[in-house]
Amino acid sequence: MQLLSFRDRAAPIARIGLVRSAERVIDVAASATALGVTLPFDATDMVSLIAAGAPARAALDDLARRAAEDLPLAGLELLAPIPRPRKNIFCVGWNYLEHFAEGAKIRPHVKEMPEFPTFFTKAPTTVCGPYAPIPYFAELSAQLDWEVELAVVIGADGRDIAKQDAMDHVFGFTALNDLSWRDIQRRHGQQWFKGKSIDGTCPMGPWIVTRDALDPRGLDLASRVNGVVKQSSNTSCMYFDIPAIIAELSRGLTLEAGDIIATGTPPGVGHARTPPEFMQPGDVLETEVAGIGVLRNPIGV
Repeated sequence: MQLLSFRDRAAPIARIGLVRSAERVIDVAASATALGVTLPFDATDMVSLIAAGAPARAALDDLARRAAEDLPLAGLELLAPIPRPRKNIFCVGWNYLEHFAEGAKIRPHVKEMPEFPTFFTKAPTTVCGPYAPIPYFAELSAQLDWEVELAVVIGADGRDIAKQDAMDHVFGFTALNDLSWRDIQRRHGQQWFKGKSIDGTCPMGPWIVTRDALDPRGLDLASRVNGVVKQSSNTSCMYFDIPAIIAELSRGLTLEAGDIIATGTPPGVGHARTPPEFMQPGDVLETEVAGIGVLRNPIGV
């Protein structure tokens, strides 16, 4: 199942869509009204749907079978699946060996892969839609870099989650790009938050693919700038897998329905190239995760 958040000209309020085919989307709220169905969640709030658990899935399965009307996907404005997360996005640094190696020249104090995942966060205000423009703050920096990542969406609350139980707490998966203003990131030492949290630096989507519909362990992922491949790898190359990430992150820290975890980026980032490469206004960044989809975000327009 694929779930998205969208707006259209008929109703500017964001609402949830259920992808019916490559070209058609069921408007969950409108279809429920037409069928006389009372939904166990707020059809304008993806986190409400996620938190509703099994009753929400049963209601969606019913709509998928019975809905008579749908909308053309091409006519919708797609938002990030969770347009405004209730908490910061959790992120994992250094989770692909080759990415760790390519950053060695600016990280002389860390010589070996950490024993535990390295976590940081991005502010909720970084999140933007799969086709939204990325703000370019020329007065702030000229070092806007790309980082394609698979993101995990938590479906069930939990703390001290065991590795063997971790996937039971996953609702689904989406694609995101952990855009980074590199000199701002370095300016604050090991506190990466500021350089990772400039507005608009987390395009996400196009939708959430539910856990039952996607195996995250062998997905190709790539980033492209103006059609040129910059990163190309596979999630099988992760150093810490998803259960290990969830288990460590949840130690003494409650994960809640709707939380988002970005699982790290592979090699090929701009700052590690010779010479370094960064995005400029007018560039188009594509972020692709197999089995999920492609984000296309213009820079600064």
